[in-house]
This record gives sequence, structure tokens and C-alpha cells, in this order.
Amino acid sequence: MSDFFRGLSQVKYEGPQSKNALAYRHYNKDEIVAGKRMEDHIRPAIAYWHTFAQEGIDPFGGRTFDRPWFDKGLDGAKLKADVAFEFFDLIDVPFFAFHDVDVAPEGATLDESNKNLRVIGDIIARKMQESGKKLLWGTANLFANRRYMAGAATNPDPEIFAYAAGQVKAVLELTNELGGENYVLWGGREGYETLLNTRIGQEQDQMARFLTLVIEHAEKIGYKGQILIEPKPQEPSKHQYDYDVATVYGFLQKYGLEKKVKCNIEVGHAFLAGHSFEHELAVASSLGMLGSVDANRNDLQSGWDTDHFPNNAGEMALAFYYILKQGGLGKGGFNFDAKVRRQSLDPADLLHGHILGLDTLARGLKGAAALIEDGEFDRLLDARYAGWDNGLGKDILSGKLSLADIAAKVHADGINPQPKSGRQEYLENLVNRFV
Repeated sequence: MSDFFRGLSQVKYEGPQSKNALAYRHYNKDEIVAGKRMEDHIRPAIAYWHTFAQEGIDPFGGRTFDRPWFDKGLDGAKLKADVAFEFFDLIDVPFFAFHDVDVAPEGATLDESNKNLRVIGDIIARKMQESGKKLLWGTANLFANRRYMAGAATNPDPEIFAYAAGQVKAVLELTNELGGENYVLWGGREGYETLLNTRIGQEQDQMARFLTLVIEHAEKIGYKGQILIEPKPQEPSKHQYDYDVATVYGFLQKYGLEKKVKCNIEVGHAFLAGHSFEHELAVASSLGMLGSVDANRNDLQSGWDTDHFPNNAGEMALAFYYILKQGGLGKGGFNFDAKVRRQSLDPADLLHGHILGLDTLARGLKGAAALIEDGEFDRLLDARYAGWDNGLGKDILSGKLSLADIAAKVHADGINPQPKSGRQEYLENLVNRFV
């Protein structure tokens, strides 16, 4: 045991009236909501990178955190693993997620990096067995090292493509060994800074080939988890090929991969793409692409991905509405891809951030469940589209009528429709009742 969290005890549910800053007021993991335990709906996970690896940097300033495992090589990584699993227990969350370089130091060669990953992977496996904690997903960092400045899969140098492939192979195999329920690919540098030195078609072909190789290897090793792509429109690249859910789906369709891959959707990335979080969830769900979620938010005054902890229960209620309507996230969950601010230096701040996030998700979940149980929201939506269930609407959608047939019917029946209110303000009020 480390002494990093000395003096702090496990966070427990104490109810809305609690004055304890280190207690849950809304997140009661065993509470039954819509027929299932709250924890089983949310499936919350701790992001290894933001929680234990981030240094408090921002685009204008360097390290502000002084963690005892920083700059200590493998010994530091071992201490970081001790602290991580202590935190998983303190915050009482069942899952975690990681990049390879979050858990183990990168070596001078791929072989050295993979050896480091194996050492720490064995430690994590033992700690998982002892604690009962589970891996929501693993991923390889294919964006931080300078070799990836022009992309990994989309790099003009095939040797960099090959290096990235070797890196992913090791992480995918470790994810499989640890029982990870998802493997995530985020194309942080899979895009372009300028069209002047870019062949878009060539790079997309490369990216599709890379993804195909990952899918094939996952099948070869018997991996039963989901393969997920995480959309983001920009940052670090000026323009990324995984811009948003619709873009990802179009890419997958082009290469015949849409049945093999789903999306991991992040709140902050949706915002950067000019969308709401619920928009991206609704689109993904309609396409059968909603796999998992990264829970955070962006500071609306900043122009970059700030990764604050979620605090908007209304937004989360709408998010959970789409999740519940599709029957839940399955193997997915809510990963807290969120970080404490660079002035939040104390270990307790890590607890406060995750308490905020889990209480926000709990309020959103209960609000969505109540909205669905009430039924009025769905009834109003059904009524708005009722004309498509029979008669003219049904005949149009079924293909029974040609364009000429429809036009003739308008003339013959004297169809002269008048618009009807969309009732947006009433619906906003309705949703607000349950948050």
C-alpha cells in the first residue's frame, strides 16, 4: 500500500441531504433504476491517463503536479499501479481504462516498450484478480511520440505504419488477456495540417487497411470485445478523418467495416464538432454504432478540449434517454475522460472530481428513466410522426408509390397541408421536470 491517499476513506452513498464533501449524494450503485442496478446502467470507469499520468499542463504552461511516480521509470509505474488500484477502491468504481504509455514507460525501441508493458500488465492482472476490478477498454497511444507527428496509420512512411501496428498488437493482446470489454482506436494524428502535403484518398486507404488488420488480429486471438473508434474533429490535427459519428460511419461503409466497429463517443469531442452530446448519441444509436461513452465536458470559453468533469444533469438525462431506448450500452460504459484542473494539487481533488461526475450521471440516469416511465415525451414524438404509420405516409415509405403517383394523389385529393407546431418549448419544459 502507498500513502498517497493517506487519511482518505472509501466514498459511500449518503443521500441528497449529506454535507460530507467526500460522499455520493445521488450515485447509489445498488439503487434499482428501470429494472437494473445503477452501477450496471452506468458501468463507470476511471481513465488511467488523466487520473494518474497527466501533469497539470495546458497549452501555455508545464507541469504543476508533483506525483511521486513521475520520472521514475518502471519503479514509478509500479507505484502508479499501486496508487491506481487504491483509488479504484476509494471511489468504488468497477472499471478502468488505459493507454499503453499511461501504465508503462515507453522504451527506446518497440521491444523495450513491449517488455515494460508486459511487466506492468502482469502486475495489473494480479491486482485485478485481487480487487475484482475490470478493464472497460485498452488502447495504444499513437499520437504523443514525435514519430507520429504525421499520423500513425495515415503516415506517409510505411515503417511508421508498421511500428504503430506492432504497438497496437501488443496492447490488443494485453487487453484480451485482461478481459477488456472494448478496444478503442483514437486517431489523434490521423488527419492533416495542410492539404499541400496530403493525399486524402491514400491516407484513408491506409487507415482502412490498419483497421482491417486490427479486426483480423482480434478475431485471430479470440478477442470477444468490441472494437471502437472515437470521433474527434480536430486537435491535435487540424482536420481528422474521424470527425464525428456520421463521418466515421461513412468511412466504415466505404470500406465494408460498418458491421465490425462501433463508436466511443466523447462529450467534449461532440462539442468541438459543432454538435451536442445527445446529437452524437442519437445519430450513433440510429446507425447501430453506439458502443461506449467518454464522460466529460468542455469549458465553453476555451477553444480546445479541456476535459472537465461532467456537471450538466439535464444534458446527461437526454444522453441516457437515447442509451435506455436502445437497451443500454452492452459491453460499453461511461469512462471518465476528465481531469482535475492544473491548480487542483491535492489527492482529494481526484475524489471530488469523480464524485461530481458520478452524481451527475446518476441524476441524468434517474431523470431519463422517469421521463420514459411517464410516457408523455414518447407519446408526443409518436404523434408527430403518426402520419407515416398508415395511409399516404406508409405507401410512400414502402415504395408503393412513384414520384408521379404521389404528385397525382396530391392533385386528385386536393392535398394542401398546413404546418403544425413543433412544440419545442413545451418539450424542453417536459424534460426539465424530471432532472
